[in-house]
Amino acid sequence: MVSQQNADTWTLYGQSFSSRLLIGSALYPSPQLMCESITASEAEIITVGLRRQSPEQGGGASFWEQIKSLNKTLLPNTAGCHTVKEAVTLAQMSRELFETDWLKLEVVGDDYNLQPDPIATIEAAEQLIKLGFKVFPYCTDDLVICQRLRDVGCEVLMPWGSPIGTGRGLMNPYNLQTIRERLPGMPLIVDAGIGKPSHAVQAMELGYDGILLNTAVAQAAQPILMATAFRDALKAGRSAWLAGAMPERQTASPSTPTLGMPFWHQQ
Repeated sequence: MVSQQNADTWTLYGQSFSSRLLIGSALYPSPQLMCESITASEAEIITVGLRRQSPEQGGGASFWEQIKSLNKTLLPNTAGCHTVKEAVTLAQMSRELFETDWLKLEVVGDDYNLQPDPIATIEAAEQLIKLGFKVFPYCTDDLVICQRLRDVGCEVLMPWGSPIGTGRGLMNPYNLQTIRERLPGMPLIVDAGIGKPSHAVQAMELGYDGILLNTAVAQAAQPILMATAFRDALKAGRSAWLAGAMPERQTASPSTPTLGMPFWHQQ
C-alpha cells in the first residue's frame, strides 16, 4: 500500500516531482559538501547561476561536471540582472548552455535588500514566455503582482518570505496566506529568506507547494545535517497541511472529559 505522503507528487510545467524542496548550488564551503548536501536533501531541482557558474569558464568546468553527476533537474537563474534586457539576454545564454527552457527569473530593483523590480519582472516574464521559456518568477509577497504574473502566462509563482540571505523567515504570513487563498490552483513556492526548518514548516502549513532555499543549508555549521533537517521539515509541514490543523480559539477548551459526563458527549 502506498502512503498518502509517498503518493503526494506535484507537477511543475508538466514534470512531476516527489520532493517539494528546491535547493541552490552556491556558497557551500566546498564542491564536495555541496554535492553531499544536495543528495541528503533529496531535492530533485537545483538552481544554478550562469554569471557565477558558467560551464564555459575554466573555473566552472569542474563545478558543471559535479552538477551533472547529481542527475537533477536544473533551474538556471538570472541573478544579478537589473533590467529586462539583461534578464532576457542571460536567459537565452542559459538556455543554450544548460540545455533547458526552465528559468528562475530574477530582476533586482534595489541592491540594498535585493527586492525584485515588480514592473520589470512582469515585463521580462511576458517576453520570455513568448520566447518559449518556462518561467519561475521571483517576486515579493504582493497579491496583485502575483496575479499579473499569472495573467502573462507564468504557471508557477515564487514570492519571497523575506529578503535573500537574511534568514528572517516569513515576514508577512498574512500576505502569503492571502496569495494562497486567492490563487488556489497555482503552484506556489516560497523563495528567499528561509533560515530555519521551522520557517519551512510554517510556509508548508499555509498550503504552499514547495520551498526554494540555498544559504540556510550552504552556510549552516553542518550543511549535510541541515539539508536533512529541511527535507524532514517540508514533509512535516506538508503532512500538517493535508491533515488539517485544528482551528485556533480565543478561549481555553478542556481536552479531558468533565467528571460524570461520558467523553462522547463532549463538544
